[in-house]
Amino acid sequence: MSEPGAIQEVVVRGGPAGLRQEIQAGGHRLVADEPVSAGGTGGGPTPYDLLLGALGACTSMTLRLYADRRQWPLQAVTVRLSHRRIHRDDCLGCDENELYIEHVDRTLELAGPLTDEQRARLLAIAERCPVHLTLKRRMEVETRLAPAAAAG
Repeated sequence: MSEPGAIQEVVVRGGPAGLRQEIQAGGHRLVADEPVSAGGTGGGPTPYDLLLGALGACTSMTLRLYADRRQWPLQAVTVRLSHRRIHRDDCLGCDENELYIEHVDRTLELAGPLTDEQRARLLAIAERCPVHLTLKRRMEVETRLAPAAAAG
């Protein structure tokens, strides 16, 4: 996991047509796309799939680091995630941004001869993984235009 406050630029590029996006993060290249039914080509995970993947990866890494520090017999971690929007029935007076609650279901499968107390502690630690904490906080996203490229 990266250090808190560390800045690493991720670059995402889309082509002249279609929804497929090329993502470069450090020396790694990934692809994001939408399914054919949503106008994409199905060439990669959706942006929400990537978001869930980030949360799952961070959760698993956090649990691994915690168990290793305590020399607990955690043999493997599987994190299953899904995302849905829940309509707020009692939102007659809410502004449009508050009509839905973004909801993530996260299930942890912990393999190894762990005690009930160790399993309970790992469940609590999952709530403290850095990506989980980021998603639960109010996040500000500042967007600006880069200067236009000079015509060549």
